[in-house]
Amino acid sequence: MKKILLLGGSHFQVPSIKKAKEMGFYTVTCDYLPQNPGHKYADEYYNVSTTDKEEVLRLAQKLKIDGIVCYASDPAAPTAAYVAEKMCLPASPYQSVEILANKDKFRKFLSANGFHTPKARGYAYEEVEQMRKDIGEFCFPVMVKPVDSSGSKGVAKVDEVSEILEAVDTAVSYSRCGRFIIEEYVEKSGYQIAGDGFSVDGKLVFRCFANEHFDADGINPYVPIGESWPYNMPKRVHDKLHREIQRALSLLHMGTQAYNFDARIDKDENVYLMEIGPRNGGNMIAQVTQYATGVDMVEYTIKAAMGEDCSSLHMAEPQGYWANYMLHTQKAGILKGVWIEENFKKNNLVEFEMIYQEGEKVERFTGSNGTLGTMILKFNSESEMLEKMDHMNRWVKVITEA
Repeated sequence: MKKILLLGGSHFQVPSIKKAKEMGFYTVTCDYLPQNPGHKYADEYYNVSTTDKEEVLRLAQKLKIDGIVCYASDPAAPTAAYVAEKMCLPASPYQSVEILANKDKFRKFLSANGFHTPKARGYAYEEVEQMRKDIGEFCFPVMVKPVDSSGSKGVAKVDEVSEILEAVDTAVSYSRCGRFIIEEYVEKSGYQIAGDGFSVDGKLVFRCFANEHFDADGINPYVPIGESWPYNMPKRVHDKLHREIQRALSLLHMGTQAYNFDARIDKDENVYLMEIGPRNGGNMIAQVTQYATGVDMVEYTIKAAMGEDCSSLHMAEPQGYWANYMLHTQKAGILKGVWIEENFKKNNLVEFEMIYQEGEKVERFTGSNGTLGTMILKFNSESEMLEKMDHMNRWVKVITEA
């Protein structure tokens, strides 16, 4: 039986572990959280951090694995590529994955290759004084972000120079390598673009773009609260996005694997690739994509890691109107329950999974790690989808008690 190492066992990584088992592989999981729910589905679990490349490599060599998967985890993506490269397993180049997984390296790559990208510069925390000298070169507002964090943790929009140091401190607190990036804010036209895609031998053969939704009144208005499919722009915009992503993948010599996208277009329909995450999206994006297109991206991710043929994957346009929604709260406290409007529950709710249970303590939604549960939703029209996703508090409420 072939052996696969899956990095992480969180709630959002369970689908990849279950799928690998279903496909007949011997499954091994690792991370530093033995209580994570995914580990109970695996054949073996090891308490090894997914960001410790050398320890994961030692474990992989000891186990003589046949493939390694990083599913829905930005921090683990470089580890998977590093181990695969060292062991001559299927994967994209480690150096390229490192570029995609680090915001300052990615911005440099985009700028050097003529992509539309905001003015940006990365710094180590020890370089704050240099940052203060450079800040006059930026046009405000600017975004301050950890270079290697995920789920919008530690991200802030800064309107005044006087606010910059507080934002830097917050960003660095979420960075494993102690680095942050400052980039000029990109004004978007319409919704921010989300969604997943998949390349076979470097060719983007499948992608499913979505509208990204945010809580403008939330404590962190830059954390997505949901995505809706399909992306509501004309075909020419979809095609332009596809071409720009393909150009990046070709320049980086990417192989066969999944991606999670974040992009913006401006009023002139210029494409800004904010992120190309070298892994599947979390928050059940792969599951919604399968409802919409019939494409099982989890299965193709496992196939790619194990060196199996993925040439059967082709573009499939979404049918119908679909969304995911991340249950969250702006008030910390004890979770008392979730209210769902009856007609919404009957007509729109397809799947609903809670991560937290009633009686547990929950925190305010400052990053994707504050997700309390996830819904998969369907709608009868684009207008219904966008109206409900943009005003979800009319249909769903999380009830907490101090």
